[in-house]
Amino acid sequence: MTCARQKRWLAISTLVMLAAFFGRDVARAQIKEGGDLSIELVDPKVLRVCADPHNLPFSNDKGEGFENKLAELFAEKLHKKLDYMYFPQATGFVRMTLGAHRCDVIMGFPQGDDVVQGTNPYYRTAYALVVKKGSGLDEVTTLEDERLKGKHIGIVAGTPPATNMAVNGLMANAKPYQLMVDTRLDSSAEAMIADLTSGKIDAGILWGPMAGYYAKKADPPLHVTPLVKEKSGPRLAYRIGMGVRAADQNWKRQLNGLIQENQPAVNKILLDFGVPLLDENDRPIGAGTATKAP
Repeated sequence: MTCARQKRWLAISTLVMLAAFFGRDVARAQIKEGGDLSIELVDPKVLRVCADPHNLPFSNDKGEGFENKLAELFAEKLHKKLDYMYFPQATGFVRMTLGAHRCDVIMGFPQGDDVVQGTNPYYRTAYALVVKKGSGLDEVTTLEDERLKGKHIGIVAGTPPATNMAVNGLMANAKPYQLMVDTRLDSSAEAMIADLTSGKIDAGILWGPMAGYYAKKADPPLHVTPLVKEKSGPRLAYRIGMGVRAADQNWKRQLNGLIQENQPAVNKILLDFGVPLLDENDRPIGAGTATKAP
């Protein structure tokens, strides 16, 4: 089935499910009660979030991830009860959650990915180099640096910085970690950080939120450098927003308003989890500048 046919099939099946689930009378009642926004939501009185039950630092079923904390913040601002539809964030995640109308928002989604409709971004970050403090590599800011030659560097296979490593001749001694794992049983990020602290590898490259979170938890804490100075290979910095269904225009506008009104609180949550925040000029956003938008 082509991508276009898949999208058409999803749109048709969604309309059928809405008609069957709500019924005309219920839909009319919801529109009368809460405006046309409510027809877009599974339950207009509940913030229903699509999330992975075992995917820290993003989310888990104990509510310990930063996306859980953001959902709590938004539910409070919306005066709604918070509920989750948990599903492993692997193949079929969007289809089985947001696409099936089991929930109404994915809390973290990269801008530009057309699988869902994205809100305005609420943070910007980058893949990062993680090393031990005082290792001689904590001043490295780019993968072109000669100090990385011959080093054992951990990389999650299939992620963008793997290309940058290859361009700079760093793959010969690289240690790959799996991209797709069963998050209930395994974590490539945790495995990489464990290998780094034990000395099995000299450095690791992880997606910014994972790098910051696990580096902060390590004993002693590790050094994190966002890779924003690469001159070759794919871009390594990305804007992250929330994901909603393509038809949910009013819901997207409401979320955009919430992001704008609560950006300082959003930034504080992210910084508390060690997420390396960046502004549009690749400068770090710290506690002193946390009111800035991405």
